[in-house]
Amino acid sequence: MKTSDFYYDLPEELIAQTPVEPRNASRLMLLDKNSGNIKHKIFKDLTEYLDEGDCLILNNTRVIPARIFGVKKETGAVVEFLLLKQKENLVWECLCGPGKRAKIGTEFVFGDGKLACKVIDILEGGNRLIRFKCDGNIFAVLDEIGQMPLPPYIKEKLENQERYQTVYSEHLGSAAAPTAGLHFTNEMLEEIKQRGVHIGYVTLHVGLGTFRPVKVDDVTKHNMHKEHYIMPKETADLINQTHKNGKRVICVGTTSCRTVESVATKNGRICADEDDTGIFIYPGYQFKCIDALVTNFHLPESTLIMLISAFAGFDNVMNAYKIAVDEKYRFFSFGDAMFITDRIE
Repeated sequence: MKTSDFYYDLPEELIAQTPVEPRNASRLMLLDKNSGNIKHKIFKDLTEYLDEGDCLILNNTRVIPARIFGVKKETGAVVEFLLLKQKENLVWECLCGPGKRAKIGTEFVFGDGKLACKVIDILEGGNRLIRFKCDGNIFAVLDEIGQMPLPPYIKEKLENQERYQTVYSEHLGSAAAPTAGLHFTNEMLEEIKQRGVHIGYVTLHVGLGTFRPVKVDDVTKHNMHKEHYIMPKETADLINQTHKNGKRVICVGTTSCRTVESVATKNGRICADEDDTGIFIYPGYQFKCIDALVTNFHLPESTLIMLISAFAGFDNVMNAYKIAVDEKYRFFSFGDAMFITDRIE
């Protein structure tokens, strides 16, 4: 299986630059993973395709405003920092640019002195290990001086930073949003509950590796990035009870999918768990938990389009993407959504 098999032509004007208002006014493609049949709806219509007793699994991670600009103490040169992963309280793995200005021992200040740091190591791959210094909580400082780490394909300024958070975001730790969840409003979630659909939460802190293209020709040779997840006991119990009742487990986003499938693969069942996962799902993978998936439209040749091809079938997915382009759907983080299920009648 070649990476190039997952390429499709996407006109640049179809890459969504801003979110729609309200959140659930985006378009929704329904895809039957068995027949390949397709219907075109609006996201708020999703509720009609959820049955009493089904459960939605949502990723409640919260994006850190992790893009900050530091001034080099010695020269005044400006360097951009992107906080990727917290190693200790004030020690983070960061992406720095330009990297040549961030040598070991170099010190920087941010936000007129609200935050300072020192480069303490250069990691394999070029990321830096940074020790920060601040008065009080570093997350409070980041809220004050940081910017949302929007993907590189979004060129427009985000006027409201909360629009890159889901309405149910809770646990800080992500470098990118679980974008399938951006379509939900609080009112829509309440309507879903009123229909007798259960909602469970997992946490998977999304890393920037989710945007990295697959650079090897042979898909099976790709080195998958790792991300931290938490499966709470109450969510594990909900999933198990839902399946016991013969109902569907519907994951919202590839991050929720990767979480439940990681737990099932590691433990042979769904149970409370916390760990790092580097699970790589591509065609040929046998799903162990999920029955349906809400997802956005993903980058060509990405691990995410490979995951949904594994779930819905390669031919079905590539045909659906061609139709989405023809119908001028909006793509990627602020784009439209797809609901992949076993029936769309």
